[in-house]
Amino acid sequence: MRKHFFSCFFVSSLVALSAGCNQPAAPTVATSTTTSSSPATTTADSSSNQTSVSTKDADMTKTAAVTRQKLNAEVDGKALEQFTLTNKNGLRAVVLNLGGILASVETPDRNGKLDNIVCNLGPDNSKFTTNPPYFGVLCGRYGNRIAKGKFTLDGVEYTLATNNGANHLHGGKKAFDKYIWDAEPVQGEGFAGLKLTLVSPDGDEGYPGTLTSVVTYKLTDKNELRIEYAATTDKATPINLTNHAYWNLKGARPESGNVLGHVIRLNCDKFVAVDAESIPTGELTDVTKDSPMDFTKAKAIGADFGKLTNEPQGYDHCWVINGGGNPTKEPVLAAEVKEPATGRVMRVLTTEPGVQFYTGNYLPGTADVGGFAKQGGFCLETQKFPDSPNQPSFPTSILKPGETYRQVTVHEFAVE
Repeated sequence: MRKHFFSCFFVSSLVALSAGCNQPAAPTVATSTTTSSSPATTTADSSSNQTSVSTKDADMTKTAAVTRQKLNAEVDGKALEQFTLTNKNGLRAVVLNLGGILASVETPDRNGKLDNIVCNLGPDNSKFTTNPPYFGVLCGRYGNRIAKGKFTLDGVEYTLATNNGANHLHGGKKAFDKYIWDAEPVQGEGFAGLKLTLVSPDGDEGYPGTLTSVVTYKLTDKNELRIEYAATTDKATPINLTNHAYWNLKGARPESGNVLGHVIRLNCDKFVAVDAESIPTGELTDVTKDSPMDFTKAKAIGADFGKLTNEPQGYDHCWVINGGGNPTKEPVLAAEVKEPATGRVMRVLTTEPGVQFYTGNYLPGTADVGGFAKQGGFCLETQKFPDSPNQPSFPTSILKPGETYRQVTVHEFAVE
């Protein structure tokens, strides 16, 4: 079938890696202080108490815009806020200042019906003050696992929190997902966005150095969600930032069921071999043709579940992206996912070397996870390889003073 982006054209080339190619227009801003707990789909209303930033292309009849809304919750004495990004085609994404959470993304199916495709805790986003599955969060300082919560850097051994059995996961017990980030609506030609900044002090969760991270979400008029990451440090430190959204292209609701019928292709000829605790052995293993780990040709997510031996059954592995791992170049394809019933297509492109494909194996279906049950969503977390600080053969994850960490991940949305 022929694929269409929702503005009636297919994007044939990637957008530029640097945000510098988009020259911001002067925003129109209105401010207020009223608190609300409205659902994530709230949009701008000139009579409402929201902050609004919008931009208009002279050739467009619709505008890309950002609305800002306080929710009825605080974290560490700071107000929880949500920001709704809308492009000229009507696509919407909601991002919270808490943990940079991607709370929802609304895209149309082949019949033009809008639906949210990101798993969340329900329409009241103030519930995100607790978030056991890491729904939509920015993971840091180090997404994924570090073995035994230890690494040695420049001759010094550092000890981190162990919050995943004997290992360190997603930055520790109070990691980047649990902080209110400084948030600034941004705009440029053809996008509405949100710039998030967090300063992590020296010794935070055991990591060395004061790390300043800047993450910018951009919803473009090409129906792309770009996530641009940058960071600097005053002392050498590991860093591995990623977004932990769970996707269900049928519509991210518990009643939609599991994602095992989604069809996925990974642009990956190798994967990172791991032990029973999901810690890398140090080997990058070739994908065996027609094995459960072979997604070089598109197949249903659940096609080979019966051949998997891990418990709980499902995928939670990092694949090596063909041509990936160069942050100075444009993103390359990591994955393409199609949902046959709705016609929705999502392509994920990145400058990172790896993508963690996780099939929601631990979702329990309880109220504290929004009712989502096992395999109710899947994750494609673009990142450095797990445990890289302890794996000298892996691409380095160490950021040094005077350097700037960068990565860009793009989600392209289409229908067919």
